[in-house]
Amino acid sequence: MNPATSFFDLNTHPAQGPALVTIGVFDGVHLGHRRLLEGLVRQARQTGLRSVVVTFFPHPDLVLRGLHGRYYLTRPEEKETLLRQQGIDDVYTLAFDDALRQVSAEAFCRQLRQGLDMRELSVGQDFALGHQREGNVSRLRQLGRELGYDVQVNDLVRDGRGKISSTALRHALETGDLPGARRGLGRSHAVAGVVVRGAGRGRQLGFPTANIAVWEQQVIPANGVYASKVWLGEESFLAATNVGRRPHFDGEVLTVEPFILDFERDIYGQWLKVSFEVRLRDEQKFDSLDGLVTQIAADAEASRKLLGTQD
Repeated sequence: MNPATSFFDLNTHPAQGPALVTIGVFDGVHLGHRRLLEGLVRQARQTGLRSVVVTFFPHPDLVLRGLHGRYYLTRPEEKETLLRQQGIDDVYTLAFDDALRQVSAEAFCRQLRQGLDMRELSVGQDFALGHQREGNVSRLRQLGRELGYDVQVNDLVRDGRGKISSTALRHALETGDLPGARRGLGRSHAVAGVVVRGAGRGRQLGFPTANIAVWEQQVIPANGVYASKVWLGEESFLAATNVGRRPHFDGEVLTVEPFILDFERDIYGQWLKVSFEVRLRDEQKFDSLDGLVTQIAADAEASRKLLGTQD
């Protein structure tokens, strides 16, 4: 499954108006990102500039470090939606590839100045861009004086445990630390995908689950069972969601399967979103089917008690 991504060419884009620009991956659009974006939008409106985010896909880490597997906190189209919800006027996604990684900070900033009519650049204290990250804050300020834009440097946002970062949030999710992930994200972590047909074992046991085809590069929480909320269009429901490989059936494929409470519709082929609210337990292998059935029923009841009844 490939994410829906629209790429932007700095060389051919006509400026929409003078812009206040920030640059970054913004994976997760977490509280640290949102603090920067709030200031950007506020200042842009006060000065009559357009608020602009320039971001990248694939993630530079995947290109520069050769990483693979589940790395993204958000799908690219979801990230753009979250950015716009913060009040950003324009979001431009650049294809990060071997050509872009070789571009110097000067050449990149010149493109931003000309292509976007950038009048101000807003970045964090530890920001750097360009080939081998040579465009640090000092260099960007020097370029700003030469090219005609100002540079605004923002303090890093921290919680009680340090700097809020996408790296820390990935680690929290991968270890099943939902409270830690929620503190940094400012919301529950969620995944979404089309409901596809599985082996049908849940239905045979009396607990039909929705097998979701989650984007193979998106981070999902550690294997286990979670009290969850699911959205089918505008409708929301409660669920007990299993993340894992179904060890009772010697499964090998990682799956995300919510058992939706009080729900009997056929939703194959429909888009379903799942947010992980409370971790109930580790995934485990049972001695018998009866033991598995008893535990699923207990998980469903725990989800209902923790998350409340449906409207």
